[in-house]
Amino acid sequence: MDRGLVHILTGDGPGKTTSAVGRAVRAIGHGYKVHLIMFVKGKQDYGELLASKIFPQLEITVAGRDHFVDRKNPDAIDFELARKGLRQARELIMSGEYDMVILDSVNVALDFGLLDIKEIVELIERKPKKVELVLTGRAAPKELYEYADYVTEMNEIKHPFQKGVLARQGIEY
Repeated sequence: MDRGLVHILTGDGPGKTTSAVGRAVRAIGHGYKVHLIMFVKGKQDYGELLASKIFPQLEITVAGRDHFVDRKNPDAIDFELARKGLRQARELIMSGEYDMVILDSVNVALDFGLLDIKEIVELIERKPKKVELVLTGRAAPKELYEYADYVTEMNEIKHPFQKGVLARQGIEY
């Protein structure tokens, strides 16, 4: 791959992480190496974490706790983990070792004030030309759109949760 582009997958509907993982699988199929960093997520039973044990070309770093972050009152550890995840993202992107880096739910970390948009913009501007970069999560700041090559907004039309169906292992997580 001679030119890596920047993707933003956002919106209130489901499918942002799923879409990013689909891109990862497609890249792996062509021999690329992928690293996914999970911001504000830390549960150990996400399907993508389990799949990374089957696909050695997919590496995953968890940069979040195993429960939801309180948007209005994040704990100090939430800030610390997000900062650590961003440092790791910088290192991975600049290492030249990965063809694709996915910052999963980084938009949520931005929306919750755990990270500063200026640092994400700098990361996009400084990334090596060949690295494909994917940013996922609800509430992507509109200011990021101008730095992206792809912006996709997932909108919920209908969801089983509206009928009381909870997230199912292997499908929604």
